[in-house]
Amino acid sequence: MTNIVGERPASPAPARRDRFKVALLVLGGALALAGSAMFGYAATTARAAHGDGVPIADLSWQIAGAGVLIIAAGVALILCGGFLPLESPRSEPSGTYPVSLDAHLDEPLSRWLWLVKWFLLIPHGVSLASLWIAFGVLTAVAFVAILLTGRYPGPLFATNAGILRWSVRVAFYGYGALATDRYPPFTLVDVDYPVRLAVAQPGRLSRGLALVKWWLLAIPHYLIVAVFSGSSPGNVNEGVGGTRTTGGLVPILVLIAGVALLFTGRYPRGIFDLLMGLQRWIYRVVTYVTLMHDEYPPFRVDLGGEETPAPRDLNAVTSPAQA
Repeated sequence: MTNIVGERPASPAPARRDRFKVALLVLGGALALAGSAMFGYAATTARAAHGDGVPIADLSWQIAGAGVLIIAAGVALILCGGFLPLESPRSEPSGTYPVSLDAHLDEPLSRWLWLVKWFLLIPHGVSLASLWIAFGVLTAVAFVAILLTGRYPGPLFATNAGILRWSVRVAFYGYGALATDRYPPFTLVDVDYPVRLAVAQPGRLSRGLALVKWWLLAIPHYLIVAVFSGSSPGNVNEGVGGTRTTGGLVPILVLIAGVALLFTGRYPRGIFDLLMGLQRWIYRVVTYVTLMHDEYPPFRVDLGGEETPAPRDLNAVTSPAQA
């Protein structure tokens, strides 16, 4: 069948994304069933051994634990496939670095809402806990793909970028910034929200760097980001959602901003600018160590909500009439 004259042929991208969604759902279901079978076998073996007066073998506990982990991975992939849309707009960074974080302080802000956001974010916490398991699984698959082909598979990249985007919104609403009272949407795609994370789709990636950048080359950044986020150097990703921190500069600044909101009704602009600079640094490191690009993160804090702020005209002079 021929197309009508002037009509552009349909893009195969939606079909590929549709197949990827189905693959995630099927693989997640298979993992969930396999994990359930392992857990059921371990439980049956343990009951039988207990009934015969035989101490429960350590192997049964290990099989049960592995089954629970496999079930969690399967549920994570199912959830990830369910949230992945068939089509999503491309999100391009606004600066020269392959990762950009742009935000604006969404005032006016409630004086007291931040005190209960921990409760309001429970659904997001549950969702992100599963999605970050999927993120780890897909990153491992991407690692193998990079070693074999030198490329990060597009559907995997789009899914992981969406999980990061979701995490950024939750952190911005919650205890990573407290900079908006708009509830974060449950979606992986780039939507209209006061904060926006964009990660450029890479072309060719270095096979050699994939072997060392996530542990050896990133050690200096791990140490610095641990001070920012309050996460240990080996668990930087735990703090990116703004829900798991154990101290650090970001939680302290957010607490100061919350107290200022409570008593004055205003969010200190300087704290917001510093928080965005720190979060920008954190997400540059996270995308680098999870193999999403090869550009080494710079050692600098780019202050402010905009990734590329407009340069100031130092030659401009304000006249007395304009003052």
